[in-house]
Amino acid sequence: MDKFRQIETFVEVVARGSLSAAARAEGIAPAMIGRRLDALEARLGVKLLQRTTRRLVLTDEGAAFLEHCQRILAELDEAEAAAAERSARATGHLFVSAPAGFGRQHIAPLLPSFLAEHREVTVNLNLTDRLVDVVGEGVDVAIRIASLTDSNLVGTKLADNHRVVVGSPAYLKRHGRPQTLSDLGKHNCLAISSEGSQRGWTFLDGGKPVTLKVGGNMECNDGAVLHAWALAGKGLAWRSMWEVGAQIAAGELCTVLDEFAAPGNDIHAVFAQRQHLPLRIRAFVDFLRRSYAQPEYW
Repeated sequence: MDKFRQIETFVEVVARGSLSAAARAEGIAPAMIGRRLDALEARLGVKLLQRTTRRLVLTDEGAAFLEHCQRILAELDEAEAAAAERSARATGHLFVSAPAGFGRQHIAPLLPSFLAEHREVTVNLNLTDRLVDVVGEGVDVAIRIASLTDSNLVGTKLADNHRVVVGSPAYLKRHGRPQTLSDLGKHNCLAISSEGSQRGWTFLDGGKPVTLKVGGNMECNDGAVLHAWALAGKGLAWRSMWEVGAQIAAGELCTVLDEFAAPGNDIHAVFAQRQHLPLRIRAFVDFLRRSYAQPEYW
């Protein structure tokens, strides 16, 4: 019990930004909050927070521990809610935000099935590649394909994801398969750009992440266009598996440089709170997780 109380206190302090704010929320003295944090750090043998009179700063160990704690507490809440509300019905309006390409392919097609299971729920799906303000814009669930860095939000992983370099069989027959990262300089690379600035391609080279600026005769700010160009044999593209997995399975695209693939930016659902999460949100997140967990889905 003490272990869970310490973990809950640690997460609450980070979320609220101070010991005093966490103490007020719980109705206890700040000194009690401090003792719990001291006990947690002593038990783990690491410093989780650098504390001054003005601010709190997570250490590297604290940031990594926070992510695990948030996931554990979220899963515990989900398990308890599922047991307590097994017969309850999900109701109300659900505001969902998702990246445009992913939302078109992997959220919108699933919504009719979700709503057929939960007939008292309505959904507004907002597709945008802008990083939405979950709290400020009143978003119930935001889908993010990235490492989670905002400690004020609660996230749960929905599925694995990683990026691959792909080209059509016709393109690779004409130009050959790159064997090393330096070989990319000999290929027409179809890069995504934003406001005139190209986003590099990230790999692991010798176990270390490296981001390369690639060269080619076409860039675009829309990933779907890059996907179409790659299918048409115009060059190599660096795309997520959620986008190109079906074409790879069908033999329409082939992956290259797989041994240099960087750790994936997994698919997460994030929301603003952990406690008292409405059943419609839990039901939607669980529906997506179950759908994506089916091997045949991808």
